[in-house]
Amino acid sequence: MGHRLIRGLSGAAVFLVSVALLSVRQRGAQETARYPGLRQEISGKSERWSKASPEAGGSGRRQKDLQVHPPEGYRTEGSLTLGDIFIAVKTTKRFHQSRMELLLDTWISRAREQTYVFTDEEDDALKRRMGDHAVFTNCSAEHSHPALSCKMAAEFDAFLASSKSWFCHLDDDNYLNPRALLKLLSSYSATWDVYLGKPSLNRPIRASETLPNNQTKSVRFWFATGGAGFCISRKLASKMVPWASGRNFLSTSELIRLPDDCTVGYIIECKVGGQLLPNALFHSHLENLQLIPPSRLMQQVTLSYGVFENKLNVIELSGPFSPQEDPSRRFRSLHCHLYPDTSWCLQAVGW
Repeated sequence: MGHRLIRGLSGAAVFLVSVALLSVRQRGAQETARYPGLRQEISGKSERWSKASPEAGGSGRRQKDLQVHPPEGYRTEGSLTLGDIFIAVKTTKRFHQSRMELLLDTWISRAREQTYVFTDEEDDALKRRMGDHAVFTNCSAEHSHPALSCKMAAEFDAFLASSKSWFCHLDDDNYLNPRALLKLLSSYSATWDVYLGKPSLNRPIRASETLPNNQTKSVRFWFATGGAGFCISRKLASKMVPWASGRNFLSTSELIRLPDDCTVGYIIECKVGGQLLPNALFHSHLENLQLIPPSRLMQQVTLSYGVFENKLNVIELSGPFSPQEDPSRRFRSLHCHLYPDTSWCLQAVGW
């Protein structure tokens, strides 16, 4: 009788453990489904790698592959406003007219006081429209790692000198929805280590870190592509200072010989011990933008345009402007959907 009772209890325990494990796996699948573009990498491997972080204390801490974190652990308790956000736009002189004028006419007009434009040459027209929010960096106009890192360093230092709670970087081919950005950042606290953006790869990037005596060390880390934009909390940015402020950013970039957005991810994940929180509301020209349903465009934080698989890559959207009037971007039409009270939207025929 006693033996049968023990066997019965053991069987019940095994059954309960099995149910619990199945429940955990089901919840994990539901979390991963929220980010379908990352599903394969997030759910596919349980591999870990050592973080190359002697400056962070050399604790030998190991980091999982990219994990999707719900915002509850980062929830803000205060009331965030656009005035708490430092928005940096990186551009170059040859794109002032073809790209920046479009942004100035559209989303920047709704967030001018929060937006700073970082470029490489003086421009009276840009200065007239942006005032002291046009920052002439004296960086090279080349599209090279040192030139890009030079501008990123200028952006980062300007943010540190401000009293803002959030640093958000954008490229000059991004449309930013300020309301969607504010809604997203309101789900997090700037007093936590928060690094938000979208990776352009479905795996961590590998790099060789230069060490003294001509030695190298292999490192792996996630980074948010600058082409989709990314945001960093004040708390995390303050921890990045030894590797990201002033000339330090360029020196750090030279250690791994990768562009500025990769360098940001390297500093956060390999030096500070932070982690990218992937967010599907950021978009770059490296993805097929026509796959975004028109009904969902108003909820996205950033959008872009360009060429994808040798085809023009723009959002699908109807509006008051024809493709000839709003070529290759559809940003003007999108802006009129978001802000129909804009003067030139009201003047558009049939709008």
